[in-house]
Amino acid sequence: MKILCANWQADDDAELERKYYPDVEFVLARSTNDKAADLDPAVCETVDAVINYSPTHNVASAPTAFPKVRIAVRSGVGFDNIDTKGWGARRIPACNVPDYGTTEVADHAIGLMLALTRGTSAYGPELSGNGAGGWHFSKAPLVRRHKGATFGVVGLGRIGLAAARRASAFDMKVVFYDPHLLSGVDLSTGYERVHSLTELMGRADVVSIHTPLSEETRNLLGASAFAAAKSGLVLINTARGPIVDLDALEAAMRNGNIAGAGLDVLPSEPGDLDHPLLAAWRRREPWIANRLIVTPHAAFYSPAAMRDLRLKSIEVVHAYLAEGRLTNCVNAEYLK
Repeated sequence: MKILCANWQADDDAELERKYYPDVEFVLARSTNDKAADLDPAVCETVDAVINYSPTHNVASAPTAFPKVRIAVRSGVGFDNIDTKGWGARRIPACNVPDYGTTEVADHAIGLMLALTRGTSAYGPELSGNGAGGWHFSKAPLVRRHKGATFGVVGLGRIGLAAARRASAFDMKVVFYDPHLLSGVDLSTGYERVHSLTELMGRADVVSIHTPLSEETRNLLGASAFAAAKSGLVLINTARGPIVDLDALEAAMRNGNIAGAGLDVLPSEPGDLDHPLLAAWRRREPWIANRLIVTPHAAFYSPAAMRDLRLKSIEVVHAYLAEGRLTNCVNAEYLK
């Protein structure tokens, strides 16, 4: 069994994977932040599976370059950067790894909310930059009570549900919008379902995004959604950057429709720090000071989560090639 590890990210040479799967031959193709790994055509012709480890780049070669491949895997939850249709055209399943890092991403989403709404991201910089002049509770502009506030979730999958449970622990009311979720989950969880993004935006004090990126969700949070926002709304995105229209978010924060935002993901990564929104944030312009937090696509990360991700990625391949057991297929619509 030979697996091509495209866009390999780890510093080591897959010692963990080799330890637990000694029957597998691993071929590592390392990438950089700004470029997908170049692939040797001769290697592409010999591998039985391809795993893409990059959170931003696709595999450099098309599915047709892999005549022996029987399964392709995206090492992560999001699968917008794996050619689901292209692999499906060859009747090859494309899969993801949805069951790792759930708690980390949910914790990160709540952490971003708390940093803004309890002021923990503001007080330190104010004190270090202004000395005694920063010693005042009013320096954090978004502080509010969580009990009784409404936490809105866009996409109530594994991570969205985990975030909702955490918000409930703060005595927040949870409402969610997920047009693809089967009916009944709202009754079993006690969460309230709404049937439009406009309604969610108009009712929620905090909106946390947990939907996959697709053509349907690209720029889903844009000008019309922000125009419908409840006064004082705080937006959290730990899903995929292109789900939020960054230009529209800048305009909405400038005009006050959106009070604050916590962004772990950006439309392009590494982030374009010269984008007007991020440039204003870096300059700490008064209209945005202490209202925006940006983290470097780190919500998924912990050493334990990375270990799970690495082993589960191989597990998906091994189960299919060795046992014929297919898990986490994300392109079933193209395999019919």
